[in-house]
Amino acid sequence: MVIMKKKIFISLFSILSFVTISRAQQDPQLTQWMFDRMSFNPAFAGVDKMHCLQLFYRTQWTGFENSPQTTLFNYNGHAPLADQTLGFGLSAFSETLGLESNTIMRGSFAYHHTIGANKIAGGIQVGMLNKVLGTDWKYIDANDPLITDLQKQQSSTVFDAALGLSFYKPDSYYAGVSLTHLNAAALEDLNYEMARHMYVCGGYNYPINTDLVLRSNLLMKTDMKASPAIDVNANVLWKNMLWGGISYRMTDAISPMFGFQKVFPQKISGRTTFDQLFRIGYSYDLTTSEIRNYSTGSHEVFLSYCFNVSQEPIKTYHVNPRFLY
Repeated sequence: MVIMKKKIFISLFSILSFVTISRAQQDPQLTQWMFDRMSFNPAFAGVDKMHCLQLFYRTQWTGFENSPQTTLFNYNGHAPLADQTLGFGLSAFSETLGLESNTIMRGSFAYHHTIGANKIAGGIQVGMLNKVLGTDWKYIDANDPLITDLQKQQSSTVFDAALGLSFYKPDSYYAGVSLTHLNAAALEDLNYEMARHMYVCGGYNYPINTDLVLRSNLLMKTDMKASPAIDVNANVLWKNMLWGGISYRMTDAISPMFGFQKVFPQKISGRTTFDQLFRIGYSYDLTTSEIRNYSTGSHEVFLSYCFNVSQEPIKTYHVNPRFLY
């Protein structure tokens, strides 16, 4: 009886997911989003003034057959522009959900302007989204003429764009707002329409003492039709090396997380300086919705390597022969 109930729930879950996705774009979800703000807000490209390579992997709702699997690769870099900074980056998503698979490629560009101790940035993001529907359906009557189209793989690709703003003070606080899927493209072959999304995020780092820093983060996202999804996080960084904390995604999950980072000693050769940073993080979602009766939770891990090469400018001195040195 329990097995039958689970099969019925999984079937209903699959149908409702497909119907929901057909009405509005469901962006990939990450619990450790605070380490990946660029993928949903291009104004954060180049915010750390380093060149970073990141890899995220998430398996959602363990226990479901064909449950969502998400992989994200990021490159995030910067370049000086006079006294300001240009940021740029590339994001590549791969996601599977049952018979549906999505591939998203995005390029991000940002301009960072200094205002006293703070910075303000504006960014634009352009890319493409490809969606594929597979053919491994479970039929009641495989000879039903109405399902002929389902026996052929269907796919569609559309242009995608986003805009973002951010205001921040490095290593202290940040705030940002962005609009994604600006063109609200329609994948007509799949009867699928993307929905514009708004993201609002913010965070603050509070030094408790010389060894501990309390880091708080908040993310709200909405398609401006349904109720917004709100994600609250707090974690503590110890000796700039280990962190641990917890996130709460309202009506969805409680997520403990922990991680390790290594700041390598700075290397100096002549006028050239080389900096490096390595991070690894893990989170586990304890589902609080009805899905908890059928799933053991969600797992997420990320790796990050950042580096920066800088050169001290050559200093010139002008000597006046009238004076003796």
